[in-house]
Amino acid sequence: MLAAGVGGQGERLPGRRRKMAVESRVTQEEIKKEPEKPIDREKTCPLLLRVFTTNNGRHHRMDEFSRGNVPSSELQIYTWMDATLKELTSLVKEVYPEARKKGTHFNFAIVFMDLKRPGYRVKEIGSTMSGRKGTDDSMTLQSQKFQIGDYLDIAITPPNRAPPSGRMRPY
Repeated sequence: MLAAGVGGQGERLPGRRRKMAVESRVTQEEIKKEPEKPIDREKTCPLLLRVFTTNNGRHHRMDEFSRGNVPSSELQIYTWMDATLKELTSLVKEVYPEARKKGTHFNFAIVFMDLKRPGYRVKEIGSTMSGRKGTDDSMTLQSQKFQIGDYLDIAITPPNRAPPSGRMRPY
């Protein structure tokens, strides 16, 4: 029986084999460089992406996702895991004409069930802006480890208001 230990020292346990420390040597840069598998949209069935938006520049509070409830501002989008943030931005702008104004800021976050404790967690993944190219435009759901069943929360900030510096509300 092997047990994972702390530190790099092999330690002898009475009547057992040596404890060994195991640690990953994969860096964050290597994870990001992993090539995405191309998705053939003609042959691959799309997923239902449940998107929740706000127009105050702040994400929804996590308690709004509790006990089977979700915020009322839901959009349902059929898309694929290789959908980019820019592509999702354009779909949101089709539904919300006020978000089409140049300079409107879209901040994206994945909302997912926390497996370690009850409730949901949020992970901000990137942002886009209407009328401008940005570094996050080509970011995909797949590259951010989105899983089917997760939600997408988009905080929309009109062009006449700067996005809040702390986008997340305190819980």
